[in-house]
Amino acid sequence: MKLFGIALVATLGCFLPESKGEGPLGSHAHLFSDEVSNIAFPEGFMWGYASAAYQVEGAWDEDGKGEGIWDYDAHNHADWFPEGQNGDIACDAYHNTDVDVGLLVRQGVNTYRFSIAWSRVLPTGHIDNINEKGLEYYRDLIQKLRANNIEPLVTMHHWDNPRAIEDEGGFLNDDIVPTFVEYANLLFENFGEDVKWWTTFNEPKQTCAGGYDSGYISPQNLHPGTGGYKCAHNLLKAHAKVYRLYEQKYKPTQNGKIGMVIDESWMEPASNSTEDIEAAERASLMTYGWYAHPIVYGDYSEVMRQRVDERSALQGYSESRLPVFTDEEKEELRGSYDYLAVNMYTTVLVAHQEDAPIEEVSLASDLSVYTYQPDDWEKTVTDWFKVVPWGARHLVRWIRDTYGDEKGIIVTENGYHDSGNEMDDLETRGRYHKLYLSNLNDVIYQDGVNLIGYVAWSLMNDVEWYAGWLVNLGHYHVDFDSPERTRTPKASAEYFRKVVTTNCLVDSCEPTTKKIRL
Repeated sequence: MKLFGIALVATLGCFLPESKGEGPLGSHAHLFSDEVSNIAFPEGFMWGYASAAYQVEGAWDEDGKGEGIWDYDAHNHADWFPEGQNGDIACDAYHNTDVDVGLLVRQGVNTYRFSIAWSRVLPTGHIDNINEKGLEYYRDLIQKLRANNIEPLVTMHHWDNPRAIEDEGGFLNDDIVPTFVEYANLLFENFGEDVKWWTTFNEPKQTCAGGYDSGYISPQNLHPGTGGYKCAHNLLKAHAKVYRLYEQKYKPTQNGKIGMVIDESWMEPASNSTEDIEAAERASLMTYGWYAHPIVYGDYSEVMRQRVDERSALQGYSESRLPVFTDEEKEELRGSYDYLAVNMYTTVLVAHQEDAPIEEVSLASDLSVYTYQPDDWEKTVTDWFKVVPWGARHLVRWIRDTYGDEKGIIVTENGYHDSGNEMDDLETRGRYHKLYLSNLNDVIYQDGVNLIGYVAWSLMNDVEWYAGWLVNLGHYHVDFDSPERTRTPKASAEYFRKVVTTNCLVDSCEPTTKKIRL
């Protein structure tokens, strides 16, 4: 991420006007404080960085790698990427494993979250064509991380189907379920002894709503009002089957954990009215809860089921646009997670909105809420991305209250947008991390939430999908004009290094005896 962090929210009817002024609750100015917690984070807290294969690896067709959907876009729709700023070379991480592991060691983190490019290990996406050189690349990375006491947190799918799989229908084709399970089994067989933290899918809301419904990410196979639900249904079934495969075949010996990374902006009620409070809760249950509810409870939330069913019937559909799980599928889904994860960046205010005309078929009309961000909230270079530290605390607390925290909650992405070229970014990116982390520290010590880790996005500037490197979030600058793709630390890298090596946000902290609960 993170060009599209709020894109799914916009898709669901949360339109951000250019100029709105203050919301019903005023500016919320009293909530924006630079006061920072001086309590040390718990012992054993997971500190890390995150990345995605397409955004950093490059080597798009080297050593037997197959074409991915983003490769296809870059070469067939070059105008979607600014001035050729695509992932063909990206940060050239494929040829710089030692350099990047060295940066992680320098930063002092104990966790590195990265994704595997499905098409690098299975060029056609299918198990009958295994690319051993692709497996060897990831094996080398994993072993070097472990040798430096850095836990790999491996994402199986970060928005990047093999193009061959997409030509077969991608997530709109039911056959992707067993195909993805075979892919996951290959990863468990090859890396499971060294990988103890897995996530099946990164930000499935973006994959499904953006890729198959409203259209803001690859593969742009758009079916408004139906494609997002169909994609999500198959994706959730694939996740459940992968989880049960690991549980039965691998977990007894490999002792790893599996989750799903779901992104969310905090949905703050725009007023104290019952209607706005209900709208905000509905928005959370139909965005984060779209995926969390099934993996925790076995099915979509009642409000999601009711709204889509009712509108589908009134629109003349013979069955709901939101597919139905069988009893067996519900049982497979229920409890199919070993930790809860959230990618977070910003907050929106949510107000009640009257239902759209029944002839409007879209995810937005199913949700029917209005969201916005007041003009006086702190801006970044991206319109949708405003700095709202208190939202982090509210969001993690809501996840605990709605889905529990017995298995632990991890913030798997959080970071700050700028042009990527600001080296003295202590008062922007550094301050962003400090204030968000202070609120997350409060959620641990004041709210008692079992938050077990924080993974920053990102280690270095990368290819921000269709934005190229015009927008970035890295702690290390990357010289994309250099053949070596030289990495240079920014001021934020130094601050984050201090935080993770001391467990402290300020110069000195009150000690703690608290330990994370895994």
